[in-house]
Amino acid sequence: MIITLLGTGTSSGVPLIGCTCEVCRSVDFRDKRLRTSVHIAVDGRSFVIDTGPDFRQQVLRLNLQQLDAVLFTHEHKDHTAGLDEVRAYNFRSGKDMPIYGRPTVLAQLQREFAYVFAEQKYPGTPHVQLNNIVNKPFDVLGVQFIPIEVMHHKLPVYGFRVGDFTYLTDLNYISDSELDKVYGTKILVLDALQRLPHISHFTLDQAVALANRVGADRTYFVHISHKLGLHKEVEKELPATIRLGYDGLQIKL
Repeated sequence: MIITLLGTGTSSGVPLIGCTCEVCRSVDFRDKRLRTSVHIAVDGRSFVIDTGPDFRQQVLRLNLQQLDAVLFTHEHKDHTAGLDEVRAYNFRSGKDMPIYGRPTVLAQLQREFAYVFAEQKYPGTPHVQLNNIVNKPFDVLGVQFIPIEVMHHKLPVYGFRVGDFTYLTDLNYISDSELDKVYGTKILVLDALQRLPHISHFTLDQAVALANRVGADRTYFVHISHKLGLHKEVEKELPATIRLGYDGLQIKL
């Protein structure tokens, strides 16, 4: 399995438009963060979790030639806005793109991208195949995904476990029963927005505490705000098994 962090930034990205803080002015490439998304290459298959506003830029940077399915964690725009770009893969494969999400997510996509689902489709629009998921393991082209339900303030969000990799973004709460699904994972990717308390995201301290509780071989933080601080400085504070993710980081399992 090869995991690529396509984006590691919060909903506004980093740098934030118009901001002159030291993080937004940083020349360190690790402080340039597109919206959070991940690519998973496993067993000859290619999956993306979430197609945010930067999806086109992300897959071009990765030179991603094959995409077999898209999974969605939740319906917020910073995780769905790039759905239109899957049409490039329709053109390449000649097939509909399977997309997976809970009913509320699929309903939101049908509203926001109504032209994709219209009876009289405009030529060249994306072709997708909707697949409803619930909180039970499901198979995508021979690869098993285990949903992990977390809370993003009052919004239920799905993280996913694939083999020894677990991906949890946009959360500030996970129940003990859902956390049981995470134990034993070797690679954990986890939300860590900023230092100060937030209504719907883990702080750095909360993320570190959960990472220590899970005890994965390696944990990488994502969905990072410019408020967290400079990449090189924050990493000095972290335990050896916990790192900040950065755009383009590849992790092999």
